[in-house]
Amino acid sequence: MRQAVDVLVSGGGVAGLAAAAAFGSAGYRVICTDPAPPVTDGAAPGADLRTTAFLQPSIPVLDAAGLWQRLEPHAMPLQVMRIVDAGGAEPVARITHDFDAADVSAQPFGWNLPNWLLRREFVARLADLPNVDFRPGIATSRLFTRETEALVTLSDGTRVSARLVVAADGRHSPVRRALGIGVQTTRYGQKALAFAVTHPEPHGNVSTEIHRSGGPFTLVPLPDHQGRPCSAVVWMETGPEVERLRALPRTAFEAEMNIRSCGLFGWLEQASPLTVWPIITQIAERFDGQRTALMAEAAHVVPPIGAQGLNMSLADLAALIDLAKPETLGEAAPLAAYHRRRWPEVRLRLAGVDALNRASMIAPRPLRDLRAATLHALYSLAPVRRGLMQLGIGMR
Repeated sequence: MRQAVDVLVSGGGVAGLAAAAAFGSAGYRVICTDPAPPVTDGAAPGADLRTTAFLQPSIPVLDAAGLWQRLEPHAMPLQVMRIVDAGGAEPVARITHDFDAADVSAQPFGWNLPNWLLRREFVARLADLPNVDFRPGIATSRLFTRETEALVTLSDGTRVSARLVVAADGRHSPVRRALGIGVQTTRYGQKALAFAVTHPEPHGNVSTEIHRSGGPFTLVPLPDHQGRPCSAVVWMETGPEVERLRALPRTAFEAEMNIRSCGLFGWLEQASPLTVWPIITQIAERFDGQRTALMAEAAHVVPPIGAQGLNMSLADLAALIDLAKPETLGEAAPLAAYHRRRWPEVRLRLAGVDALNRASMIAPRPLRDLRAATLHALYSLAPVRRGLMQLGIGMR
């Protein structure tokens, strides 16, 4: 027997859960599958300890999906983004510039939350929607599309007929491969260490990127942990350097971490296990296929710079919801319109993040000096500074 739904979301990460909530809140019948049940406890093995900053344009998407009401009480506002250049002879801050949201808006740049908490709240929202069926531990095994429907076989043998399949199944997307859609991938030889730290100095809701070489060392504000100020860290470095760092005993790792952080928040203490993520840039050749839309990392992957990744995914979702009409859901015309709307913008943002990442990796001292001078010049021009901030948060 075949089960008929409007939308099948393949992938139960943050983006996939958001898509299921959004389509469900819009009244569509939805099944959401994911082979790995979401980890919704920050202390549990396999918890995603990275954080996500939802920038201003993402909030209406979350609100319409019934998600922001759940997230807002836990969210940490990001009022200032601080860029620090520490590319001199010694690892000390030599240039510091604050990009303040007040220059372009009455609201913060965005709001920061841990990824494991997002999953907890998103799953709770899906449980409140009677027209959404979330199936953790179930994968999309087979996909066959035709003009009128997509026929999907799940890993438990269930057969589903869907008017639209939303592929939110990650950078190695099985749905994308089944459609024969290729990708363009750029590799940097980089990995990212993600973990939480406590520190004596309050972060003041400031997100701080420290640039030296290998990639940025980023501290993102979190709520206090055991009575102490707390931040999420993403430390990007070359692959071999990341492997060396994570093999160190804790005391030696903390010593290296505090050298790299330039002591900006006092002595940092590791407050969570380390997780490691490979860094790539990737874009699918198309974001649409027959009865199928690619979104999030199935469509595009960016290095974790400037809070672009998940906010681009929510921009995908906003476009899909805007173009979805009950009478034409999953048809070729709205899917082609989705590709035309999103692909050029994503390509442009990927190029920008790629350039920033390459600049952050620079090792030779003269080039690091040039990077610092360029940062200072851009910051000093107020119209340019405001324009960059508006572009970064998606106001342009």
